[in-house]
Amino acid sequence: MQFKDIVGQQDIADRLAAAIDSGRVSHAQMLLGDLSVGMPMALAYMQYLCCTDRRHVDGHADSCGQCPSCKKISQLQHPDLHLVFPNPPNGSASVSCADYQVQYRDFLLEKRAAGSLEEWHAFVGTDVKTSLIRERDAAHIVEVLSLKPYEGGWRMLVIWKPTTLNAAAANELLKTLEEPMPQTLILMVDDTDEGLLPTIKSRVQTVKLLPVAAGRSAEDTSLFAPLIVGWLRMLFKLKMRELAAQVDKLAALNRQQQKQMLAYASSLVRDCFLCSAAGLPCNLGSGDEKFDAQFPKMITVNNIESIESALDEALFAIERNANAKIAFMELSFRMSKALKKR
Repeated sequence: MQFKDIVGQQDIADRLAAAIDSGRVSHAQMLLGDLSVGMPMALAYMQYLCCTDRRHVDGHADSCGQCPSCKKISQLQHPDLHLVFPNPPNGSASVSCADYQVQYRDFLLEKRAAGSLEEWHAFVGTDVKTSLIRERDAAHIVEVLSLKPYEGGWRMLVIWKPTTLNAAAANELLKTLEEPMPQTLILMVDDTDEGLLPTIKSRVQTVKLLPVAAGRSAEDTSLFAPLIVGWLRMLFKLKMRELAAQVDKLAALNRQQQKQMLAYASSLVRDCFLCSAAGLPCNLGSGDEKFDAQFPKMITVNNIESIESALDEALFAIERNANAKIAFMELSFRMSKALKKR
């Protein structure tokens, strides 16, 4: 994972890279914000930390992506990178994240580190709604961070969703967070710090991630325009088998991309409304000339509120880790009904 792979977080990436370049790396930090951004940022940060050929282009820093350390981090195979995460009960009193290491690494690779807690539960095939980071996990953290690094560099630990630490585990980590061994970096990643012990919060430096960007950048257009054009066209026909196939494509995006796609769609709809209602020029730039010429006429004063409401509620559902297929199918029905009221 490289900083360039993370949309809308360049300022944060530059700040994290500058701390590494200057040798002022805080030993315990918390990346606070959207989970679809936080874990990719944590891995890109650690990849840059270990990179042996760091790059600085146009004022922005990034790892090379090619040196042995970069490849090991990107494949989650670096021996000094340790991952701790909430693990569901499996009927054993000794359950810990050690029981799920292989599955969790596969999960991160499949989701490009942008998966949600709900998606993690589904990945391991459990219906449990609550998973925890337990005392055994905390004891493992203390143990691995006391060992000499295999490759002579940094000891690196990512704690995903530290708000799931139970009280005993949280208390066991306090000394390690306050006085870690030299060349140790502990990164916590969460979308909230509510419920986290004040004694934990006081020992970590919080880095607030930027909200997921809205709008229609060139990158957004190349990724989302073909999907949105195909989907919107399907809403006029509403043939269920074809619609289901389109919804599957939208649901296959990772959580961050789903939110960006909805933000892209909202921006597109607003431009169309300004075109049809106020006569302002509209350059959708989707790459489909026929769609760009015809679709603005579909957005009128009669349906703009219904369409924006449907998109906003779909975004709210995705942010709350709702089932993506259900959310996009519900959105499709509402959008189809609204578009026919022009």
